[in-house]
Amino acid sequence: MTTIRAVEVHDVRFPTADTGDGSDAINRGDYSATYVELRTDGDLTGAGFTFTNGRGNEITCAAVEALSRHVTGRTLAEIAAEPVAFWRSLTADPQLRWLGPEKGVIHMATGALVNAVWDLRAKAAGVPLWRLLAEMPTDELVANVDFHHITDALTPDDAAAILDNGQKGYAERLALVEREGFPSYTTSVGWLGYPDDKVRALTRAAYAEGWRAMKMKVGGDLEDDVRRARIIRDEIGPDALLMMDANQVWDVDQAIAAMARLAEVDPYWIEEPTHADDVLGHARVQRAVAPIRVATGEVAANRVIFKQLLQADAIGVMQIDACRVGGVNEVLAELLLAAKFGVPVCPHAGGVGLCELVQHLAFFDFLRVGTALEGRMVEYVDHLHEHFVDPVRTSGGRYLLPTAPGYSATMKPESVERFSFPDGPVWR
Repeated sequence: MTTIRAVEVHDVRFPTADTGDGSDAINRGDYSATYVELRTDGDLTGAGFTFTNGRGNEITCAAVEALSRHVTGRTLAEIAAEPVAFWRSLTADPQLRWLGPEKGVIHMATGALVNAVWDLRAKAAGVPLWRLLAEMPTDELVANVDFHHITDALTPDDAAAILDNGQKGYAERLALVEREGFPSYTTSVGWLGYPDDKVRALTRAAYAEGWRAMKMKVGGDLEDDVRRARIIRDEIGPDALLMMDANQVWDVDQAIAAMARLAEVDPYWIEEPTHADDVLGHARVQRAVAPIRVATGEVAANRVIFKQLLQADAIGVMQIDACRVGGVNEVLAELLLAAKFGVPVCPHAGGVGLCELVQHLAFFDFLRVGTALEGRMVEYVDHLHEHFVDPVRTSGGRYLLPTAPGYSATMKPESVERFSFPDGPVWR
């Protein structure tokens, strides 16, 4: 019986601000991870993390330490037997809940710990996480979802029906992604801090490598945005997809006006056109810019925000993030909500290790929940994969199935040591 004996947390930061990697309308930071290791009484170690942008990562690390008492001493069997009770012990700690509830730093720390537990569960089972989830019985999957506050949109019976239906054709869908991988798009071509010549060169290279969907950052000077969008569209031609991401910088009316100008390059979606919590604002933007889709979810605080976005017909694409919410359990609720409302899921990735995590969620969604590839893509950013033991693999603009046991979350010890803040060699 595997017992978690200790929780170790590491503040790991990479100096990406120097090169402009990850730069957008509001961010120019150092990609960072609040990296968690669960030490057990055996040979297995669970790894998980949440992603931050540099300064403040120490706050998330402190939040993990504050929550760790709910994890230390637990057995995997105990957690698997009562998964929602375990999840709520983290999200509803009576002395910490006031820091959220279920949002912000404390919820991201919950996600790091929950992700580490799922990594440990998959390693103990000897399978990659996507397979552990995709081949789990319906009743067990439903038992891992906290339906509190979402039953007006998704009930346990709804979830069971979706998951039962997902068992039909499972073998055929698995054979398809084993053979062809999962559709993807790249954001590495269009960071806001890149000069025009670099945008053009990166776009041309990405197209040559097989990418037929690319995303750019917008939200700076509008004429600059238009110029950069024309560069990318010129390089990829009329048939490839071009997405845009404003990172919440616009007010609602600004978003509508900006997209009227940017519509000339035929964008597929506009991501985060306004404040992440403004459900009605998103709905108004979606009505105004259609047939351009509105996409959001990267920083949606919890499953309740997703519920409202779907109920309000505010999005044409739902994005999920592996770390912003309370880990795998809450992502399960979000995927089921999207399936109930018939909205395709395109996971947000990039940062530190997000590609490694969300690939498992996307494959699971296709195999067992959404069961279709139409309108579905996973974001890909070509940064920092070399620091992971089981890095993401792509070919021809598509993600390849992970095969190693676990959640692909384990970082190389030498990377943790070198980039630990503030005492690692890179930061000293």
